[in-house]
Amino acid sequence: MRKPPSQVVASESSVKEQLRSLVEHALSRLASSGTLDLPEALPAVAMDPPRNPTHGDFSSNIGLLLAKHCRKSPLAVAEAIVGAIEADPDIEKLEVVAPGFINFHLRQTAMINIVDTLLRAPEACGKSRRGAGRRVQVEFVSANPTGPLHVGHGRGAAYGAALANLLRAAGFEVCTEYYVNDAGRQMDILALSVWLRYLAQAGAEVDFPGNGYRGDYIIDIAAELAERFGDRFRRASLPPLSPTPEGDDEGALDARIAQCRAALGEADYRTLHGFACQSILDGIRADLKLFGVEFDEWYSERSLVDRGCLEEALVKLRASGFVYGDGGAEWFRSTHFGDEKDRVLVRENGAPTYFASDVAYHSDKYARGFDQIINIWGADHHGYIPRVKASLSALNLDPGRLEVLLVQFASLFRGGEKVHMSTRSGQFVTLKELIEEVGVDAARYFYTSRRSDQHLDFDLDLAKAQSQDNPVYYLQYAHARICSVFRQIGQSRGRCEALDGLAHLALLVEKREHHLAGLLTRYADVVASAAEQREPHAIANFLRELATEYHAYYNAHKINVDEAALREARVALCAAIRLVLAHGLALLGVSAPEEM
Repeated sequence: MRKPPSQVVASESSVKEQLRSLVEHALSRLASSGTLDLPEALPAVAMDPPRNPTHGDFSSNIGLLLAKHCRKSPLAVAEAIVGAIEADPDIEKLEVVAPGFINFHLRQTAMINIVDTLLRAPEACGKSRRGAGRRVQVEFVSANPTGPLHVGHGRGAAYGAALANLLRAAGFEVCTEYYVNDAGRQMDILALSVWLRYLAQAGAEVDFPGNGYRGDYIIDIAAELAERFGDRFRRASLPPLSPTPEGDDEGALDARIAQCRAALGEADYRTLHGFACQSILDGIRADLKLFGVEFDEWYSERSLVDRGCLEEALVKLRASGFVYGDGGAEWFRSTHFGDEKDRVLVRENGAPTYFASDVAYHSDKYARGFDQIINIWGADHHGYIPRVKASLSALNLDPGRLEVLLVQFASLFRGGEKVHMSTRSGQFVTLKELIEEVGVDAARYFYTSRRSDQHLDFDLDLAKAQSQDNPVYYLQYAHARICSVFRQIGQSRGRCEALDGLAHLALLVEKREHHLAGLLTRYADVVASAAEQREPHAIANFLRELATEYHAYYNAHKINVDEAALREARVALCAAIRLVLAHGLALLGVSAPEEM
């Protein structure tokens, strides 16, 4: 049996649902009476806060959505719905406004009860069951272990971690994963680069290739290699290089890799290769942990070969009829599924391509039984989406279960000037350096404060500013300000307990108090919506609005008043605001300090 509206309208996530239920019941009555000719499948009843607070607490456009089918004006449909809505003690006023919106004005008591709900069950703050029973994998960062993480990787790390937090808050079972590209050509270039620096440190004359990895971290790894293994990888003479066409720098690099393998022999080459990879991977793990980002799984690309997953995927793809040979290579006919061109699976020399590994990796993801698979890739990987989804279709796997989210690059600015970076040359700002300069909180917030698919200009000077111009400082200051007020009340009154004020919430009658309660009422729905839309920046936006309203309230109304009941009620309201601020900041990976 449906609970009376007055019993459920005040809960954190049910205000919108209850208002939506009132509208749906009204529509049912209008359909039964024949007043409105409604479609069998009704559109979802939207219920959102209007931009202008004078238009009420919530607004619905259902009149606009139904007007065409009902063959009536949106205003007429909206008026009919309002006339059929049951009287509710928590609704102060209903109004219809052009071109056909229904605005709901709620009574102060209905809105303010959110404070009671939050403080009696703080563990439920921001949580819903939208995703209950659904398993989601979120794979992000997954940078090649060829160098330390840079600021571009940092944005993907912050976004992926925040999205995983949002999904968990919305009730999803989440597994986070880092795909370690520890096989393939880039890792061979890394091994060669370390070896050449190792030889140079031992006194050998080395012509270091311009397209090798040139960062100082390569020199550091080479020194660690020498300390661990001594002269094990030194060779008295090297086999001659095979000539390559002039200007073929990549071909020359491949020849050098082959020379390295031949000189060391396969066993020593694998040891060198593994040492270089593990050294960088250890650094990546440490930097991510420092950044507050940890993964449930670290998945090795090499394991696809070792466990036979790669060959198994290729066998299945060949059996699909969409693989053909041309020029000694094997190709996947991805154009059949809408890709712009067919893709090489196995090269002329018999080596599988990166794409082949992607096919095997995604096939294994599906085999692990996730209901939804989310990949977070850099925007430069946009072209990979059609080919991967095409391979899934060819393997009779539902490509709709795979969602690829793109993260645009972040540009750093210092003193108004752009910081220029180049990964291969080693000229870049590492994630660790960024953390050391601006701190984890500022970095995590700035990265998640804009849509992930929008370019981000990261102002280092602003991120370090200890002023209200710095948005993360502004939010943290709101939390710290509440804590400071509570300390002052405790010192002057001898007691400051938030739960004491729950019996006096009816005294909170100021307009700002009503608006703050309305924001708190929206919070759980904002979290659920941000999870569904994959938009952590929606939390940042909400927190800014809440902090702005709190600062304005603090400046307009004294909290530590002499009247005990009113003081306790305001303490309770502030405690609920503090709870939501801390929870929202935690979702973004930002701390909530008690003093600043």
